[in-house]
Amino acid sequence: MIKEKSTAQGRPIAGFRRIRPEAIKDNPFQAMEGDWFLLTAGTLQSYNTMTCGWGAWGVLWSRPAVFVFVRPTRHTYGFLNKSDAFTVCFFSKKYRKALQFCGTHSGRDCDKAKETGLTPARASNGSVYFQEARLVLECRKIYQQDLAPELFLDPGIEKCYPQKDYHRMYVGQVERVWKKNQIRR
Repeated sequence: MIKEKSTAQGRPIAGFRRIRPEAIKDNPFQAMEGDWFLLTAGTLQSYNTMTCGWGAWGVLWSRPAVFVFVRPTRHTYGFLNKSDAFTVCFFSKKYRKALQFCGTHSGRDCDKAKETGLTPARASNGSVYFQEARLVLECRKIYQQDLAPELFLDPGIEKCYPQKDYHRMYVGQVERVWKKNQIRR
C-alpha cells in the first residue's frame, strides 16, 4: 500500500487504498473484454461515462499506461478531447446491469448515474470515478491518434467498422490506482 503525503500526489479517496500499478492482480483480458469497464472523462459538474469492452494496459515509454478506444460518434469522445485526465473503473459482477445500461444509452439523452444508481465522485485528478468500483485507474492523457484503416494489416478488422467510424486511441499514463477496501466481518 502507498501512503499519501500530500495533495500533489493525489488525495486519498474514501473507501479505497492506493496501490502500485504493478500490484494489480486482474487478468487484463478478462478485465477489459470479459468484465468490461467504465471510461469517464470530464468533471463532476459535466462528465460522461461509457462502457468499454476494448482496451489494454501495460508499459509505454517506461510509464504505466492504459489504452482506450472511442468512436467519434460517442458522447464521451468530446469529453475526452477536452479533458487532460480520465478514469477507468472496474466493477464486480453485481454491477453488470449498470455497465450494460451505460454501454447502450447515451449521456446525451439520460443521466446514466441516476438511471443505474452508480455514485459519481471527484477523483484526485479532477475527473470522475464511481464509488461502487472495485478498482479505479486515474489517468492523464499523454497521446492520442485516430485509427487509420489503410494501416490495418488484417483486412478482417475493417468488419468492425461498417459505418467507417474509426476509433480514436487515447493513451493515458496511470498516475494512481485505487483498490476498494475489503469489508472485514
